[in-house]
Amino acid sequence: MCCAWRVSAAIDSLPNDLDALRAALLTVVAERDAERAEKEKLLAERDAERAEREKLQGLYEHVRHLLRKANDRTYGAKSEQIEKLPADQLQLALEDLEIADARKEADEEKKQPSLPRIRARKKRGLLPKHLPRIHETVVPEHTACSCCGGILHTIGEETSERLDVVPAQYRVIVTHRPKLCCRACEKIVQADAPEHLIKSGLPTEAMVASVLVAKYGWHLPLYRQEKMLGLQGIEIDRSTLAFWVGYAAAELRPLYERLKEHLLASSRLAVDETPVPVLDPGRGKTKTGYFWSMARDDRPFGGKDPPAVAYTYAPGRGGTHLHTLLKDYRGIVQCDGYAPYKKLPDERITTAFCWAHLRRPFFAIARKGNAPIATQALLRIAQLYRIEKKIRGKSPDERRAVRQAESAPHVTAFRTFLEKQLARVSKKSPTADAIRYGLNHWHGLIRFLDDGRIDLDSNIVERSMRPQALTRKNALFAGHDNGAENWAIVASLVESCKLNGIDPQAYLADILSRLVNLWSNARLDELLPWTWAAARHQLQLAA
Repeated sequence: MCCAWRVSAAIDSLPNDLDALRAALLTVVAERDAERAEKEKLLAERDAERAEREKLQGLYEHVRHLLRKANDRTYGAKSEQIEKLPADQLQLALEDLEIADARKEADEEKKQPSLPRIRARKKRGLLPKHLPRIHETVVPEHTACSCCGGILHTIGEETSERLDVVPAQYRVIVTHRPKLCCRACEKIVQADAPEHLIKSGLPTEAMVASVLVAKYGWHLPLYRQEKMLGLQGIEIDRSTLAFWVGYAAAELRPLYERLKEHLLASSRLAVDETPVPVLDPGRGKTKTGYFWSMARDDRPFGGKDPPAVAYTYAPGRGGTHLHTLLKDYRGIVQCDGYAPYKKLPDERITTAFCWAHLRRPFFAIARKGNAPIATQALLRIAQLYRIEKKIRGKSPDERRAVRQAESAPHVTAFRTFLEKQLARVSKKSPTADAIRYGLNHWHGLIRFLDDGRIDLDSNIVERSMRPQALTRKNALFAGHDNGAENWAIVASLVESCKLNGIDPQAYLADILSRLVNLWSNARLDELLPWTWAAARHQLQLAA
């Protein structure tokens, strides 16, 4: 009876226990949901703070990068390699070190003149054979033996060669044209006066060539040349020198146009543009014009076309000037990522972008230190350049085969690396900008893998622009648009001579003489620098 009562009581109490258990469970669930909501709220706040922090960090890095660029533009190096610091400045620094070293050595020799020189000298090589030799013999003051008084005779000799110089010497060419008369019929005969560039003027063509090369080849403005001539007692006004230059440019224009035609027939060109200040007389200020440069160098793939460069002046940098320049061109154009290059017609022009322009922003970031992504990018690009060094000068097919086997895997891995790092860095950081530049231009950057004629970069045209930058720096600006066009004409021929190892002064002096004496336009190819040099070499061999 007792047990039955207990069971009955337990059964009666079950609903109350279940309700309590249910209430407890609901309380636990509610507390858990509240904790979860609080946790999610805290996570959301953390993510918002992290995003804000990354945004601010990216903005900070961007501003710091801009400040560094501004600082570098004023005080720092202008390129990604120390060798590419302003070349003249780097050479000056090296020269000063070498001069100081030589002075120290000379001082030591003066202190102990009896001691032999210990320092090993660099092998100086042989002096060129074409230089004239002036022989001088140094003999003892007395030719009788100091012991017995007998006559000394020669049993051998020692010879040495030293490089000497005769300073630039100006001379006057006096031309005589005698009049000849027949005694029988009194007919008078006289030779025609030779044609000159400056008719009834002072300079020979060689003199004009000297002024041209000094201005456009060695960056000496005319006012400096005026002063240099004045030290020789030759009073020639700068305006007179400018007159000579203008006449020479007019005479050289057909040859310059033929040079451009020759370049536009090439299978590959490197193209770039650089600003040139031009005086705007109407406003009394300068405006910005541009030199568009076309350069050819087929030596990396063993091509037969000689290296050359041609500059074209345009009043602006817009795409219309580029399309005018290349309107008839069919082939490969190597260039940077400037927008007008991307709009060149694909049906006749293959655009290949420059890896040096991709490397440059990574270098700007890495040179400040603590930039592992930029440093890794530079190392990967350097590997491609090491492969290119091995295949320089080989045929296009050989270059393509090596690139497919060795460079292609590096390029594929590099793209994967860039895409992975882009997802990690702040979108507004300089590193992200550098990565996006590479990915946005990827189709043009990898074209070198499939064509052995394409180089890894367009450095040939950038090197060709440096002399014009030096001339611009010394001359400050061109006097007007026509002056800039004259600059382009002469500079194209001078720099093409340099690329082919030709003395530009000898070249211009000779071709100016030929042109003013009515050289046929049908034979202009014979006056192109490389053709002229080959013909001159043959004449020297025949002599």
